[in-house]
Amino acid sequence: MSADDPAMPVLTATVLQSPEPVALARFYGALTGWTVHEDGPTWLRVRPADGGPGLSVQYDDAYVPPVWPPESGRQGMQLHLDFQVEDLPAATARALELGATEHAFQPQDDVRVLLDPDGHPFCLFLPGA
Repeated sequence: MSADDPAMPVLTATVLQSPEPVALARFYGALTGWTVHEDGPTWLRVRPADGGPGLSVQYDDAYVPPVWPPESGRQGMQLHLDFQVEDLPAATARALELGATEHAFQPQDDVRVLLDPDGHPFCLFLPGA
């Protein structure tokens, strides 16, 4: 942990719930080029080679996909992932080929809002966006 303060937490991963954790981890592994560590059918880690923070995917049979933009009375988004890209059209096409869907609502020209195979929103954006 932190050499200056051993009580200071260090973020290692954001955890996504999924009814299909193996498939979702493999989607994010393919999207990012990170390594998927299959610790079992209910818990997987997706990590960059440099050891920086990554993603984990945990089985949840009661998972309900969020809606975005928010709608009263429906499960809203609690977080989303942002990925910077150099070529937005190419990165969007690649994500779609891997199983993402493009959200109908796109609030900015230099950002693409997509949904992963389980419906978690994520964004691809250009530098400076």
